[in-house]
Amino acid sequence: MAQDVGASHLQAYSDSQLVVRQVNGEYEAKKESMVQYLHQIGKLKTRFKSFQLQQIPREENIKTDSLSKLVSALEVCKTRRITVQHLPQPRIPLDIQPISLRNDDWRTPIICWIDEGHLLGDRWEATKKKNRAIHFLMQGGTLYKKSFTHPLLRCLSQAEGLHVLKEIHDGCCGSHVGTLALANKALRAGYFWPTIKQDARYLVNKCEKCQKHATLIHQPAEPLNVMLSLCPFSQWGMDIVGPFPLAPGQKKFLLVPIDYFTKWVEAEPLARITERIQDWCARLHIKQRFTSISHPQTNGQVEVTKQTLVQGIKKRLHRAQGTWAEELTSVLWSYWTTPRGSTGESPFTLVYGTEAVIPAELGMPSHRILHFDEERNSQLLRESLDLLDEVRETASIRTQRYKSTIINAYNKRVKTRHFQVGDLEL
Repeated sequence: MAQDVGASHLQAYSDSQLVVRQVNGEYEAKKESMVQYLHQIGKLKTRFKSFQLQQIPREENIKTDSLSKLVSALEVCKTRRITVQHLPQPRIPLDIQPISLRNDDWRTPIICWIDEGHLLGDRWEATKKKNRAIHFLMQGGTLYKKSFTHPLLRCLSQAEGLHVLKEIHDGCCGSHVGTLALANKALRAGYFWPTIKQDARYLVNKCEKCQKHATLIHQPAEPLNVMLSLCPFSQWGMDIVGPFPLAPGQKKFLLVPIDYFTKWVEAEPLARITERIQDWCARLHIKQRFTSISHPQTNGQVEVTKQTLVQGIKKRLHRAQGTWAEELTSVLWSYWTTPRGSTGESPFTLVYGTEAVIPAELGMPSHRILHFDEERNSQLLRESLDLLDEVRETASIRTQRYKSTIINAYNKRVKTRHFQVGDLEL
């Protein structure tokens, strides 16, 4: 304002002792903002022949303070327009000075020892780095590592190593190889840094193409857990199979329960699946334990059994697929009278204590049919029931031995996989 009216000599007053002494150079400004303001005042002072800033008591500056307060206290007129200007940068120019930061990587201590003969840090750490530096040498200002498979390996920083791995993995000649192959290719190309294998694993795990098109892992992730039943009909597994082609009565589902001890199977055709199944289980005091959808690992016994039933139905139907419910009894009878590999006995034997008579024995009489004694038959059946506990105990021992064999073979193929919170999976 003073420059606009043509003033060449300027004398100003202020009641702030701090401001006056900082402008006159008596006090040193410590705040960065105040330093910039003083710098700007210094530029403005050169535009006048003389400039003087004096301190006056606060009592002599009452009128000026009152005027400033009066302006802020006045009611703003509705017709008044206030122009707001957005400044992309401060009016006071900022002097920007580049600061170079030295980023010490793993090569720095080794280079210091080779070139200067000293190491930083405590004695133990210095000795450790000194022993490590024996395997390195300098050539033409570049650090190299003595290798067991190659003459010399150029030492790279971690950032440079990641660039090399990315070029090998996803470059114009890259083939998206795995972790070990990627690390070995970098070594064979003549490069080295301490975290080469770890960085290769990180790059492969983060590669979207590798994750999408990787070979599916069919190896189990956890050891096998078996379920043992202590006595017959104490533990059942249940599953629903279907839908099948419509059978008489609009039946298209199959309810398959199996006893874990005797391997006895029942199958009931159903027209629809409703909540009445839960009521039916509650009436029979059956405890239901639900798993996630399509998780056959927790219901393996029923999964195997239902596949056997479905295959038996398919082989008997031929073209008349709508009659599957009528063939179900024949398939069940065949299953009941067939010895199971885990127990060494048929489910019928473990339930009733004797072998069932199959239709073939009626057409072509076997020894027991030819010598059948109707009078002694009831007595022999009761004796078989008395001896049934021994048969079941033998079957239980066979089952445990059979499952132990399965567990040993299964657990040899286990490849443990760990997931953490935040991991992505396909």
